[in-house]
Amino acid sequence: MSARGPRLEFAVGAFLLLALGSLLVLAIASTNGKFGFGADTYPLKARFTNLGQLRPMAPVKIGGVAIGKVASIELDPKRLDAVVVLDVDSRYKDLPIDTSAGILTGGLLGESYVGLSPGGAPEILKPGDEIAYTTPAVDLIQMAGKYIFGGGGGTKPADDTSNSGSAADPAYDSSPNDKTTTP
Repeated sequence: MSARGPRLEFAVGAFLLLALGSLLVLAIASTNGKFGFGADTYPLKARFTNLGQLRPMAPVKIGGVAIGKVASIELDPKRLDAVVVLDVDSRYKDLPIDTSAGILTGGLLGESYVGLSPGGAPEILKPGDEIAYTTPAVDLIQMAGKYIFGGGGGTKPADDTSNSGSAADPAYDSSPNDKTTTP
């Protein structure tokens, strides 16, 4: 058997320390430096009729800047709408009472988040208050389907000839200047 040299033991020890240090950096980066201890946030509630793809832990943003996260999502059994609890950083405790909330999407296929638009009222939202003005998520696939297949535009496709030649059809011209002859 060969004896292990001090260089090999040093290299293995250095590799293990480097691996543990990398895991620690990854853990800190994935929690944004907050390990859930003493998070200084306050809750706000918002009601939505459609959440789209909104999930817990989604960001809460004002003007594209993250100021909190979605803490929980529940269904109100009486009103049958979704109640979203937002954990907002306490640095932003002076949100006006007429602040509005909407569920937005970052890009065409991006993540859903709650976007807040502060109002101008002098009163401020207190912890636990409900945001009165909300806008539900827009279902882009449903909207595209309505546009493509004409399911809600109120217009008839141009190649529809099911009623051609009838007096109820606005394209039917029954004027005496009609040059077509009928047998």
